[in-house]
Amino acid sequence: MADGLRRLVGAESGRVLQEKLESWYRDYEINSCDQNLNRCCEIIELNSEIQGQLFTILNETSREGGHYAGVETIKTRLLPWLGTCFSCATSGRLFETNLSLTQDSIEKERQLRELASNQTFQLQELQEELTSTRLQLSHVQQDLAKTQLALEDTKTKSATTLLAAEDEIVQLKAALKTSCAQEKDALRKLDRLNDYEQQIQILRDEISILDAQKSVLQSRFVRSRSPSPRHSESKSPSPLPLRSCSPGRARRTNASRRACLVARFGDIYAQERLDAETDLRSYINDMERVQRIIYIAAVESFHAAKTAYRQFKIRVRDTLALGHSGPESLEDAVLDYIVRHEDLYDVQASVNEVIRSMNINPKISFPPEIDFIVISTLIRELCRVAFSMQTLVPPLDVAFGIDGELFSETKYHRSFESDFTAALVAYHVWPALMENDVVIVKGEAVTKRGALLSRSRSPSPLRSGSPRH
Repeated sequence: MADGLRRLVGAESGRVLQEKLESWYRDYEINSCDQNLNRCCEIIELNSEIQGQLFTILNETSREGGHYAGVETIKTRLLPWLGTCFSCATSGRLFETNLSLTQDSIEKERQLRELASNQTFQLQELQEELTSTRLQLSHVQQDLAKTQLALEDTKTKSATTLLAAEDEIVQLKAALKTSCAQEKDALRKLDRLNDYEQQIQILRDEISILDAQKSVLQSRFVRSRSPSPRHSESKSPSPLPLRSCSPGRARRTNASRRACLVARFGDIYAQERLDAETDLRSYINDMERVQRIIYIAAVESFHAAKTAYRQFKIRVRDTLALGHSGPESLEDAVLDYIVRHEDLYDVQASVNEVIRSMNINPKISFPPEIDFIVISTLIRELCRVAFSMQTLVPPLDVAFGIDGELFSETKYHRSFESDFTAALVAYHVWPALMENDVVIVKGEAVTKRGALLSRSRSPSPLRSGSPRH
């Protein structure tokens, strides 16, 4: 044991270890990573040698104390230290450990060299890319300089073009001002022309109205000089003066056509109605029944004519809609067509419809040996007038009256056989002509006391026969 301790002191391993530690501490900051690792490995190797010598001395010392000497020291100090995963390394084991560490150090040095080489290669690539980018930037700057020169040239040319365009705009404004003045002058002339045409149309309408009034006055004068209210020679239907309107002027001739139709309605009341009364009196002695029959014939004629007009208008609209074109609307084109082609109206169908409705009306009765066809002339003329009145804007219609209603001075005249003190209508003689609920021509009614009682009487028997055509 003494010999081993002497050799350990003579080797001065501890002093060398201390000097190496101090030298490594001084040079640590300036050394490279490899140098610091080598220093550390040297110190570990030296420390391993000292530990190996100390464990040899420990073994020899424990032998000198006997079989149980030093047990307590070993148990209290050495074994806890060994429990911390430190083991006694023999010289052979130390050599293997040093060899393994050396190999690890060589592998790490190789990896570090490869890493440094890769970094150097990447740095060269980045430098090459930087050089290429600088070259491209130089080209872009040159292109930008050329573009700026072209832009300056374009600005100069644009300024010249703008000056020329401003001169042209001034000329165009002057021409536009002249054109506007000419257009205003033309519009003023056109307005004056339209005013003249409107005045001419108004004068024409007034002439038509005066002609209609003249016709009414003449007819009244003729009737006042005639000894009998019946004129057998006037049974033939008189044509309506409506075929003179030109295409597309139905609305412009509305006033004149309205005046003619109103006058014609008055003529029917003064002529055809009296003729129908005379014909009916040949078969019926009751004047009240005769007047009821004529009133119902008038109302039913307007109803049948309106129905026929609606159907005719639908057919015309469907036909014209297929190829309609032009400045006027489809409704105006349909109205003009109907006005110009009223002869296409099947008036006989309406007459048959009126007679059929009268045959089933419970308010009137007729001897079975004759038919309502005896007043077909009156019905025909009423249907024609009613059909033509539907072409007006607004259309004309007859007022609907019921027996027992309150007598209206604004709607009816009292018949000469009326009770002038009675307030209720017993029956109607002739319907009033209306335009938008405004009375145009008054009708005629008979007023009697007890009109409500007369309404409660049982209706006459219905006729079962069909109308003869």
